[in-house]
Amino acid sequence: MKKSYLVLHTAVLLAGFTGVFGKLITLNQIPLVWFRVLLSTIILFLVLKLFKIERLKSTKDAFKIAKVGVLITIHWIFFYGSIKFSNISIGVVCYCLTSFFTAVLEPIINKKRFSAAQLMLSMLTLIGISLIFHFDSSYQLGIILGVISTIFAALYTIYNERLVKQYDSKLLNFYQMLSGTIVLGFGLPIFYYLFPTERFIPSFSDGVYLILLALFCTVGLYVLFAESLKKLSAFTVNLSFNLEPIYSIIIAFLFFNEGKQVNASFYVGLALVLVSVLLQTMRSIRKKA
Repeated sequence: MKKSYLVLHTAVLLAGFTGVFGKLITLNQIPLVWFRVLLSTIILFLVLKLFKIERLKSTKDAFKIAKVGVLITIHWIFFYGSIKFSNISIGVVCYCLTSFFTAVLEPIINKKRFSAAQLMLSMLTLIGISLIFHFDSSYQLGIILGVISTIFAALYTIYNERLVKQYDSKLLNFYQMLSGTIVLGFGLPIFYYLFPTERFIPSFSDGVYLILLALFCTVGLYVLFAESLKKLSAFTVNLSFNLEPIYSIIIAFLFFNEGKQVNASFYVGLALVLVSVLLQTMRSIRKKA
C-alpha cells in the first residue's frame, strides 16, 4: 500500500512539470499535443522492444484501449489551451476539479452508489476553484478551458482504472499514445487550414522541451499513474493529483514570477484544495487499514 502511494506521488511530482513545459514550448496547443503523443509513442515502442513485451493480437482489445487514449489527448489540448490563455498557476489549479467530476461521473458510469464523503471533499475543491475563478476576470477563458479539460481527465481515469487490471501499463500507454497520434494527426490539416499562420515545425528549444515532456512527463508519468491505479481507487488517484498545482505553482513563482499576478483569494482557494487532498489521503489510509 505504501509503495502504491510512493508511486502515485512520484507521478504527481512529474505532473507538476507538465504545465511548465506548456508555458516554455511556444507552439500552439494543437501541434504541441500532437508532438507530445507522437514522441511518446516512439519512446514506448522502443520500451516494448527493450522489455520484449508483445503487442496485442486482438484488434478489439486495441480499439478498446485506443478510445481511452483519445480522452487523454483531448484533455491535454484543453489543458494547454488553459495555460496559453491564462498562466501555469490557473491551468494546473483547474485540474483539481478532476476529483469533483470523478466523484460525480464514476457512480453513473460504473453504476454504483454515490459517496457522500467523496462529494463533500470534492465540494471543498469546487469552492477553492470558485475563489480562484473570481480573482481576475482576464483569466476566465483560461479557467473555462481548464474546467473542460478536467472532465476529460476524469473520464480517462475512470475508464483507465478498468484497463490497468487487464493489461501491462507500458502496453496500455503505447496504444493510448498511438491512438492520440493518429486521431489528432487527422485533425492537423483542418487546424492549419483554419489557422495558416500558426507554426508547425518546433524550434530547437521547443524540440528539447518536447522530448523531456514526452520521456518524463508522459511515458514515465502515465506508466506510474497506471501502476498506482492497480491498488488505489480512481477517486483517490485523481484527488492526490490535486497536489500537482503545489509543485507547478512553486516552479511558476520561482521562474516565471507569477506570484505578482495572484491575490489573497487565490491562496485561500489553493488552501482548500490542499485540505481536500490531505483529508482524502487520511480517509483512504484508514479505510485500507
